[in-house]
Amino acid sequence: MQYNYNPSGVCSRKISFEVEDGIVKNVVFTGGCAGNTQGIAKLCEGRRAEEIAEILEGIKCGFKNTSCPDQLAKAINKFVKE
Repeated sequence: MQYNYNPSGVCSRKISFEVEDGIVKNVVFTGGCAGNTQGIAKLCEGRRAEEIAEILEGIKCGFKNTSCPDQLAKAINKFVKE
């Protein structure tokens, strides 16, 4: 199933991803730091949703209280654990 999430407090404007049998696929960040978000997306590919959320949750970007990885964790928790 395809999920779309509008992050807040970060440079990226949208996070899209799919989850199939608990496995995350096709993670795409719209906006944000291109190299970092592409790297995050590749590292998440093929991993269990719960594992990704646990690893990325709480990461901060500079002086912000959140980050693109943290926002992905929030998106996963919102959509997958419901």
